[in-house]
Amino acid sequence: MINFKNSIFFLLVFSTLTGCKNKEDSKNLSLIEASSSVQPIDKELKEDEDIKNFILPYAQKIDQEMNEVISYTEKSMFKTDSKLNTPIGNMMADAVFERISPIAQKKFSVELDGVLLNYGGIRSGISEGNITVKTAYDIMPFENEVVIVELTYEKMEALFDYLAKAQVAHPISGIELEIDSLAEIINKKINSKDLEKGKTYHIATSDYLLKGGDQMNFFLDHKKVYTTDYKLRNLFIDYFKSKDQIDPKKDHRFIKN
Repeated sequence: MINFKNSIFFLLVFSTLTGCKNKEDSKNLSLIEASSSVQPIDKELKEDEDIKNFILPYAQKIDQEMNEVISYTEKSMFKTDSKLNTPIGNMMADAVFERISPIAQKKFSVELDGVLLNYGGIRSGISEGNITVKTAYDIMPFENEVVIVELTYEKMEALFDYLAKAQVAHPISGIELEIDSLAEIINKKINSKDLEKGKTYHIATSDYLLKGGDQMNFFLDHKKVYTTDYKLRNLFIDYFKSKDQIDPKKDHRFIKN
């Protein structure tokens, strides 16, 4: 079994011997001998107590932080709850709108018109009961950040066409869409208003979708991008902490007649 202290000592000695070599010396270094062995990972493999004791306080601290209760919900919610918009997706998009709107105004002097995230980015549901920091990590385990994208009227039309054809419960906020049985658009609004030719719109999304993720290519041809340096996961943690209880619902932001 590997001894953790001896391993640290070996690494320190190795780094000392090799770290002081100059470039000429390093050219003369060559591998003399190498060996390896296989250690089966089964019930016979015992824990290294040194490693276990070294990691334990860090594991305990992380566990305590991850299980901190920051909000509550009376109902479980999952992205499969309905076809075109779901309570969990609506909550996530509304959270972004709520947290990013003041940043857009204060930092960039722009008004946020809407939010579009992606269905596939919702990686877990939220169970009834306490919401913890871990809940935010479960629903958003990625390092994606929020960006604000300025889109033209034409690209906004492409955004609505994409949603109508996809008929997927991508999380949206500030965006209203009504389609018929043939996926033709009956009505569409942004921030409760009709689209206006010649006007540009500011949509909050993730840096992943900004690059055309999920084939949202309308984001690629943007006029401007504002970087918030705000990770989606951290945003959800802050949002949960600001609410004693969350009660998101399916509504009429995206419907099919």
